[in-house]
Amino acid sequence: MTDKAMTIIDNIARDCIAVRLRLLNRVVTNLYDEALRPLGVKVSQFNILVVTGKLGLARPAQVCEILQMDTSTLSRNVERMRANGWLEAVPDDDDARAQPFRLTLAGKKLIERAVPAWQAAQQEATKVLGADGIALLDRAAQKLGMSVKT
Repeated sequence: MTDKAMTIIDNIARDCIAVRLRLLNRVVTNLYDEALRPLGVKVSQFNILVVTGKLGLARPAQVCEILQMDTSTLSRNVERMRANGWLEAVPDDDDARAQPFRLTLAGKKLIERAVPAWQAAQQEATKVLGADGIALLDRAAQKLGMSVKT
């Protein structure tokens, strides 16, 4: 390999924002997944449950927009969570394709039981990122208009 190619590779490996964000995402996701594992839920599913709880009646397109998630990923997760009894489909007379869903009592109880595990993961993530890292994430999310507030 040429020196020029090695320099380019070194620069990309060191400076690529996407690589650093993906690595950071994996580290933080693993903290939450590990904490939530005893409850049988992953943080990606937990986020869907929380958004569904905020919405009351969740429509797939709306959840995908809020969580910046593609429809096939949401669909797979919703099916697993329905099989676990955490979500239930709600018939939609206006659009049978929309397949809205809501939390079940079991889903609500799961969120309640998950609070201590979520808090532990939150504390670990805060240690890893530090106050400056959290503040930077908040500013970046605000700048992009990203919020789970509904």
